[in-house]
Amino acid sequence: MNPLTCRLIALMGAMLAIAGCHPAPDQATFTAAMTTYLAQRGDLCLGKSAWPIDVTQHEVDVGGRNALQMPVLERLGLVRSGVAEVVVDDEGTKHAMKVRRFDLTEAGQRYLVQRDAKTRDFCAAHLSLDRVVGWKLDRGERGPDTHARVTYTYRVDAAPWTRDGEIQKVFPVVAGVVRGAGTAQLEENFVRTEQGWVAVDLLGT
Repeated sequence: MNPLTCRLIALMGAMLAIAGCHPAPDQATFTAAMTTYLAQRGDLCLGKSAWPIDVTQHEVDVGGRNALQMPVLERLGLVRSGVAEVVVDDEGTKHAMKVRRFDLTEAGQRYLVQRDAKTRDFCAAHLSLDRVVGWKLDRGERGPDTHARVTYTYRVDAAPWTRDGEIQKVFPVVAGVVRGAGTAQLEENFVRTEQGWVAVDLLGT
C-alpha cells in the first residue's frame, strides 16, 4: 500500500471518528429535553380512565379506593351517581347486583385528558419544568454515556379542587406532588439518540 493510500485511510478514519462524537450534554441540553418530556407527559392523573365507575357494597364495606374517593369528587360536583344493576358471574352462576354508578359531570369532563391515541384519564394537575438540578451519565445499550438520570424540580398548574381537604386526604399522592412544587426533586431517565436526548418514556411514541 503506497503512502498516499495510507494517509487517505487515516484521514477517513479520523473523519468517521469525529462524526461519531457527540458533545457533552449541559444544562441547556437537559432543560430542553425535560421541557419536551413534561409537555407530553406532565399530566398528574388519578388512574381513572374507564367511565362510568361502579362501586359495590363490598367495596364500601372494606373501604376500597373508589368507595372513598368517588363520594368526595361527587361532593365537589365533578361526578354524579345513581343506582345501577349489573350481572355478576360468580363461579359460573350469574346473578344481578346493585351498584353505585359514578359518571363525570360537565364540570368533571374538563379534567378528562386524552393521554395518547388509546388512553384518557381524569387529571388533577399539569407539571412543567422549574429547573434541572443535575444529571448522572451512565453506559446504556448504545454505548458509554448514552443514558442519563436527570434530577429536576417542577412547577404545578393544579385544578382548584385539589385544595380541598378531603381531596388531599383521599388522594395523598396528588396532595404531596402539589405541595412539593418548586422544592421536591423528581428523576427521569433519558437516552441519547440521533435526534438528541429523549426521555425513555417517550421512545416509540
